[in-house]
Amino acid sequence: MVASGLSNRTIRWLGCFENMGYRMLFVGLFWSFALHAQDLRTFNAERNKRDQALMLSLGSWASANAVTGAIGWTTAKNPETKAFHQMNVMWNAVNLGLAIPGYLRARNAKAVMSLSATLNEQQKTERIFLFNTGLDIAYITAGFLLRSMALNNQAKADQLNGFGKGLILQGSFLFAFDLTAFAIHHRHGKQVLRMVEEKE
Repeated sequence: MVASGLSNRTIRWLGCFENMGYRMLFVGLFWSFALHAQDLRTFNAERNKRDQALMLSLGSWASANAVTGAIGWTTAKNPETKAFHQMNVMWNAVNLGLAIPGYLRARNAKAVMSLSATLNEQQKTERIFLFNTGLDIAYITAGFLLRSMALNNQAKADQLNGFGKGLILQGSFLFAFDLTAFAIHHRHGKQVLRMVEEKE
């Protein structure tokens, strides 16, 4: 009888410890998922803030160039200088058209995303900026091409030289901008890669 009683009590104690172990495992998993979700939310919010800052930088450059370009376009006496400012105005009107919606999109972007969606968004962002650096090199090349064309076209030499200088300037800025943006996002993106490795 005593042995039987001890055995029953032992079984009950073991049952309690087993239930406690399940509870602790559940709590541990819950906090693990909660912290993981918080990390993703923080990561996405930081990426959106980086995009906002980058678009503000692009918009500031575009605004300053558009204003100075408009003044130069209307006041310059030299045809080449006038063409240079004209190109800057037209180019930065496009930049503003990209910067303003880009800023608003980053400001309203979701921070709560799954790990796979976060990874896809991060990779897409990096690819866009890296692809843009290739376009920027093409713009710079086009600027030098226009300047070389001016050598064989005296009638439009001033315009070609002015437009060419404008393209070289704007393409050079955009190349530096896009390369910097890629580096910023790529460095930040290493955090989400670590999350993927931890999950695996």
